[in-house]
Amino acid sequence: MKPIPRIPLTDAEIHAGLADLPGWAFTGQKLVKSFLFKNFRDALTFMVRLGLESEGLDHHPEIKNIYNKVELALNTHDAGGRVTALDLELARRVEKMPAARA
Repeated sequence: MKPIPRIPLTDAEIHAGLADLPGWAFTGQKLVKSFLFKNFRDALTFMVRLGLESEGLDHHPEIKNIYNKVELALNTHDAGGRVTALDLELARRVEKMPAARA
């Protein structure tokens, strides 16, 4: 797989990229979304899958978990904490995960 550029996107590019990502928002220089699950086990399963996807991209999101709620925040640390194509790619992969339910 060809490396995904880690160059900061413009606000317009970010908003265009979010068009096919329902529930995601761009706030505070991050792509953010919250997920609610039936229970902690389902939330944990989601986080493990997320970890494997993230590691495969060499990208590491901010993850916050309280019981059955998982909050994600994506930006690229080695691009100065800005949103890049890598963040949009990870968000797209999250949306394809079986456990991903907003």
